[in-house]
Amino acid sequence: MAISLVKVCGMRIPHNIEELTQLPINYIGFIFYKKSKRFVSTLPLVEMPDTIKKVGVFVNSTIEDVKTEIAHGLQAVQLHGDESAAYCQSIKDTGVEVIKAFGIGSVMDWKQLEPYTTVVDYFLFDTSSAQYGGTGITFDWQILKEYPYDTPYFLSGGLDIDNIPTAQQITDPRLVGLDLNSRFEIEPGLKNINRIKEALKIIKR
Repeated sequence: MAISLVKVCGMRIPHNIEELTQLPINYIGFIFYKKSKRFVSTLPLVEMPDTIKKVGVFVNSTIEDVKTEIAHGLQAVQLHGDESAAYCQSIKDTGVEVIKAFGIGSVMDWKQLEPYTTVVDYFLFDTSSAQYGGTGITFDWQILKEYPYDTPYFLSGGLDIDNIPTAQQITDPRLVGLDLNSRFEIEPGLKNINRIKEALKIIKR
């Protein structure tokens, strides 16, 4: 089990972000997708420690728009749309980490990931959906046994205190991180800090 990174996504509210920055996490995600309930138009003005990276989550945005937000302080970019490998490369060339999300269904065409393996730092595997973005629902993690590439990945989709121990039992060294979001919310964009603390205790055991 190689899980060492924790990302909390969908943050919006400054005081809630400030509380979150006191916890031993690695990434905080900000969603720049207007159709999301957790949409932000710009990075919240919150001082964050160097140990936590700011991640911008985008869906089919122009490269120029993404680069504008990178200039405002992002250290990583997560792409949830139909972005090409060339698009990912152009973002990576700015010096930030690139995370490319893919939805996982009951059947998965892994070959579609191959062009991205050399141009992203991580994949993020979430539950397949007709809409872009997260679903808050888990997929069948057994399908990860079929994943054929070396690129490390984050696990996303419906993670909560009850199923994180099961995720930790996945014996795949390429699984390096967990992405926490909707199951830890009081309302969209507002996280229950105590529940995240509980999850971190489980993860760090």
